[in-house]
Amino acid sequence: MIKFLKQPMMRKVLIALAPIYLFSLWMYGLRVLAAALVVFVCGIGTEWLFERKRQGKVSEAVLVTCALYTLAWPPATPLWILAVGIVFAVAMAKGVYGGFGRNIFNPAIAGRAFVYISFAIVLSRAYTSFGNFGIGAVDVLSSATPLAQMRAHTPVPISNLLFGLRPGAMGESMTLLIVLAAVYLVLTKTASWRIILATLAGGAVTNLIILATGAQKALPMESLLAGSFLYMSVFMATDPVSAPKRQPSHYIYGALIGATAVIIRTFSAFPEGTSFAILFGNTFANLIDIAVDSFKKKAPAPDQKPAGSDASNPPAQPAAPRTKGGA
Repeated sequence: MIKFLKQPMMRKVLIALAPIYLFSLWMYGLRVLAAALVVFVCGIGTEWLFERKRQGKVSEAVLVTCALYTLAWPPATPLWILAVGIVFAVAMAKGVYGGFGRNIFNPAIAGRAFVYISFAIVLSRAYTSFGNFGIGAVDVLSSATPLAQMRAHTPVPISNLLFGLRPGAMGESMTLLIVLAAVYLVLTKTASWRIILATLAGGAVTNLIILATGAQKALPMESLLAGSFLYMSVFMATDPVSAPKRQPSHYIYGALIGATAVIIRTFSAFPEGTSFAILFGNTFANLIDIAVDSFKKKAPAPDQKPAGSDASNPPAQPAAPRTKGGA
């Protein structure tokens, strides 16, 4: 019998993901359940093997990792590829570091990036059509994803991006549900609103700069809603373990992720750059905290003036010592 470590914060993330799962089920049918079953069994089983040797409990965080990882893929992704990715995520991005709370990188993102690089050709054919509970919708799509359309300088209807009427990963389609999930996570203090806003702002500003150079024609709204940018900003970048711990660091961290994602999307061979951007941000998370702490120590307090800063009030000179019998 597998025993789980109770983590209320992780349960709130699962609650936020529930409507997105229901929408994905309507969009793509039983393939969502099949993918979730494979991922959860392999992910929980992998963590149990690690915790069994440590005589510890399986964290409920692995449920969040499995849930986020499942929704990060197109519905027609081969199940064996999903299994390979989640085993890598739990084992190599979490287990080898000592388990929950000790990992440097977001496990779900690490697994996604590993699969994305290893099986790029297979995944390029893994998009299916939407609606009708997924019945008859398992063939390869002839239409391009929004990111591919943007690269080809083809306009993407905003309504399709908002309401999920587009091919893509299972969790990225319904933008409105992701926004509602973000509101819930922020109100319950489960996710940092600073990271979410900084990520979106970093992506939008970088997109405007690139737009001014003529390297791409997509507007910031299209860029932020296309692909997994919003999904990753809300659920992945805000991971409390791999993100910085200081609140001022959240702004730098989020802006770094947003800017990096847009740059990779525009200039690299990969149409989607959010996974690599978050891993890049994870790499510097602790360094950002150290830099912020160092800056705070060097900066003078608001009500404290550096010595000699006021020329009209020079520091008082010490009184001369009195000599015995002096005047």
